[in-house]
Amino acid sequence: MKSLECLLKDEAATNEFGEDLALALKAGDCVALSGDLGAGKSTFARAFIRAMADDEALEVPSPTFTLVQSYDLRIPVAHFDLYRLADASELDELGFDETLTEGICLVEWPDRAEEALPAVRITLTLSHEGDGRRVNVTAPEAAFDRTVRSLAIRTFLTGEGYPGVRRRHLSGDASIRAYERIDGRDGEPAKILMDAPRHKPGPILQNGKYYQQLAHIAEDVVPFVAISAFLRKRGFAAPAIYARDLERGLLLIEDLGSEGILDAYGRPVAERYLESVRLLARLHAEPAERDVEIGDGTVHRIPDFDRTAIRIEISLLIDWYLPWRRGRPASEEERQEYFAVWEGLIDVLASAERNLLLRDFHSPNIIWRPEKSGFDRIGIIDFQDAMIGPTAYDVASLVQDARVTVEPDLARRMLTAYAADRRASDSFDEAAFLRDWHLMAAQRNCKLAGLWVRLKERDGKPGYMKHMPRTFAYLEHALSHQVLTPLREWCIKTGILAPESANR
Repeated sequence: MKSLECLLKDEAATNEFGEDLALALKAGDCVALSGDLGAGKSTFARAFIRAMADDEALEVPSPTFTLVQSYDLRIPVAHFDLYRLADASELDELGFDETLTEGICLVEWPDRAEEALPAVRITLTLSHEGDGRRVNVTAPEAAFDRTVRSLAIRTFLTGEGYPGVRRRHLSGDASIRAYERIDGRDGEPAKILMDAPRHKPGPILQNGKYYQQLAHIAEDVVPFVAISAFLRKRGFAAPAIYARDLERGLLLIEDLGSEGILDAYGRPVAERYLESVRLLARLHAEPAERDVEIGDGTVHRIPDFDRTAIRIEISLLIDWYLPWRRGRPASEEERQEYFAVWEGLIDVLASAERNLLLRDFHSPNIIWRPEKSGFDRIGIIDFQDAMIGPTAYDVASLVQDARVTVEPDLARRMLTAYAADRRASDSFDEAAFLRDWHLMAAQRNCKLAGLWVRLKERDGKPGYMKHMPRTFAYLEHALSHQVLTPLREWCIKTGILAPESANR
């Protein structure tokens, strides 16, 4: 258990503290609120619940007489007041355990059921001090670290001239990054807080390096700052950066909007996908810069999507997907054959056209800005893992959108639009590009198939498995090119694809 103390100078500071903790806690956290009558327990609970609901006017009645008040929010919250609890055993009747498995429990007067509460919990002890109150926070290490991180974000915002601004959860993703929406100052537009702590090293896989290093995944926010600067200099709509703490991994960036390239039913909007692929053609028309300076003497050198990175990504299929699919790991012979096939395919890519790869250029990371014109309508986000490699990669990422089905007719139109714009360049080899597109599509889907399983099995995020059927439909199409015949045959031999796919 770790602890810290904070002085909350007034009720506004208590409300702010409740808001900060609402961004730090997660399902399974139990918060015991201790202190005398009037110490601020209920004030904190109201602020916490309203922040979680993103509703400052939400009615938050005291549960003194009902004993528990439940809220169906982003993370469900149950507010318990045990002052009138006759016996600790009654906590079961209130559904405490069930609530805690799904959400967060705030418990006032926890001493009335000490033996029934989780031994590992967060305790806030509040006491009067002047016109405000002092709070002592005791928590297990993981929850404590989350709390400290959230309070550090508040300190960052205050230090950058945004004291007292409202913070609200915006989103998280498959990585450790999280995002908040921050109220603007004096009528300014809202901004986005990007919370991207430095990656912790993982297990060493080869050559003394861990996965992020081998795959060239960004380990801090420097690449995001650099690629944003590069794209903006080229005239593309990447977020402006208003404030930054490179060491802590905190950025305050422009909010490009919330409208995407899908319709209200989650289907691709053809015009928006076509304009997005034309943006790639524009990006690929000029050579990328290798070194990007971001000030303070910091220079980001954009890495290559090299043999090592490609190999470590496609290993996800054989390390994660195949054992999950068959219930047993790949044999040594299967592994040797698989990697031998890919060695040959990577050799083919030696002649591929190369440029900047945004790496995840698909629907979750593209903002549609209808009030703008030209390519300024397309906001680009989430590009911190950018590399230099085959231009076909990003086109494959968009045309075979991992999160939504792009029907074959639209896919053909997108490839036609890209090629038409690129023909203005004498160096564009359309046949070689289409070969590389199929190869990069296969590489990406081999990675994704393993990634979905890894997210489920290792990270406890089973929701991504819904994308698996689409991933394999895309993979089968990618394998239709003759250059990928050896990989298609290996997939059939190992049972990953059905034999009839050989005739498609």
